[in-house]
Amino acid sequence: MTDSVHIRPLLRDEITLAIDWAATEGWNPGLADAVAFGAMDGEGFWVAEVEGVPAATISVVNYDAHFAFLGFYIARPEMRGRGIGWKLWQAGLAHAGDRTVGLDGVLAQQANYASQGFQFAYRNIRFAGRTGTGTSDGTVDLRDVPFEAIEASDATIFPAPRAAFLKAWLGTASHVGRAVLREGRLAGWGVVRPARHGWKIGPLVAEDAAAAEAVYGALNMAAGQGDTVLDVPEPNAAAQELARRHGLAPVFETARMYTGPVRPVEIAKLYGVTSFELG
Repeated sequence: MTDSVHIRPLLRDEITLAIDWAATEGWNPGLADAVAFGAMDGEGFWVAEVEGVPAATISVVNYDAHFAFLGFYIARPEMRGRGIGWKLWQAGLAHAGDRTVGLDGVLAQQANYASQGFQFAYRNIRFAGRTGTGTSDGTVDLRDVPFEAIEASDATIFPAPRAAFLKAWLGTASHVGRAVLREGRLAGWGVVRPARHGWKIGPLVAEDAAAAEAVYGALNMAAGQGDTVLDVPEPNAAAQELARRHGLAPVFETARMYTGPVRPVEIAKLYGVTSFELG
């Protein structure tokens, strides 16, 4: 059966296929993720087809010459166990070349990823719950902050430059961004977006707990009623405290893993991961 597998990049307007499958798997993607996800690497999303029908997807998005991120590794249930996903996995990693590749994988698959050269870095914990409306006091619209300042802050918490992705993420109409300024300097910022269920906050970046609290409250107010999701790196104890203080509870965990060295990041500033699919 695997001899008839055809592997090709997904066109940008086809990326919704992977996102819809992720929703079916219970991953709760954002409603408008496809445009921003495709902005960084036009050939970063792949599909395996059997007799012209999509059977599996994967994304391996190249951020620069040194770093890529893997996600959306999904096979249709009836197509699993037939070697199709493995062929697609190999094609995706070939797209990354000799870059270090990162992923956020479910803990149950950690041993399988380790067998493919991925090394555990830390856990991410998904917190979710209904937290009320919050307040925007002490924050400004993120669109009023110079992009260069946002990009510089993002560089402290992500292993590679991602200007094209950030511009698309911040520019999506349904996404709301808020920021905290101190004497004209960017001290904290974040984005909230509507998801299939409730709202997801990410990224949430702050130089201290007070800035994170202010940004979280503003983003929560923008979301209004409904569940809020915040993906927190486990090593950041202050981020976990923020989530619990607002009534969020752990619902899911992933293992952040890398195939090699990455640019150092300041986990203490990362209060909310942008996405488990693109890092």
